[in-house]
Parts: sequence; C-alpha cells; structure tokens
Amino acid sequence: MLSSDRIAQTLSRHGLRQTPVRRAVLQVMSDARFALSVGEIEPQLPPDTDRITLYRTMKSFEESGLIHRVIDDSDVARYATCSIECSAQAHFDNHVHFKCTSCQHIYCLNQVAIPAVTLPDKFEAVHRDYLLAGVCRECHPA
Repeated sequence: MLSSDRIAQTLSRHGLRQTPVRRAVLQVMSDARFALSVGEIEPQLPPDTDRITLYRTMKSFEESGLIHRVIDDSDVARYATCSIECSAQAHFDNHVHFKCTSCQHIYCLNQVAIPAVTLPDKFEAVHRDYLLAGVCRECHPA
C-alpha cells in the first residue's frame, strides 16, 4: 500500500494534478498484484466516483507513462502500473505478461524481458506485446 506522500510524489513526477479520483485510482492500482480492468477498479472507488472521470483518469495515466495497457485474448482492456523509468514520451515496460487460464488474472513478469526478434527487411515494429498463458502459482495444484 502506497503512502499518501508516495501517491502525491508519483502523480507530481508524472505531471498530473492531485485529485481525489486520481489518488484513489493510483492506490487501487498500486495495491493490485495483477492487471485490472476499469470494471474491476470502479467498485473499489468511492461510490460517488463518476465513470467518465474514471475513464479520463485512466487515459491521462496511460498518456503520462504511469500505467500501461495489457493486451490479452479478450476484448477487455486491462491496466498495470509502469516501471519508474516510464514517461509520457516512452514506455519501457518491455516485459512479458502472463494470463492465468484458471483465474483469468494477467500478471506483469517484470523480470522476464521480451525476447529480441529480427524482422524481415522493410518491417518496423513500433510496439511489442508478449503474452504467455498457463496456470499461475496461486492456482497451480500443489
């Protein structure tokens, strides 16, 4: 759990204003062990939180390099906090994501880098995603 001061520092470092919704969303996301959808974040916020404000908060967090979108095989966008090196100009979260086929949670495997890929001539990658699927340690049979 991030302290109130740490939340304020994080928002300031990313050039974001300190609003109650931003502070609450950042707290929820920093407490999560896996990527969350907006639908999973919303019930953890104060009941009077406006949904449009929540979506705008997610967009500003992503644009500032505070969070990154996690891709998977569903149509649900999920988000995870970025590494401290990320900024509005560049995301450095070049790590593997893991989706548990049992609990459906998606984990950032920060310690596992996306392998280098050599592309054919006249192909240029602008974004890299790498998703593994299987059973997480929480769901794995003993």
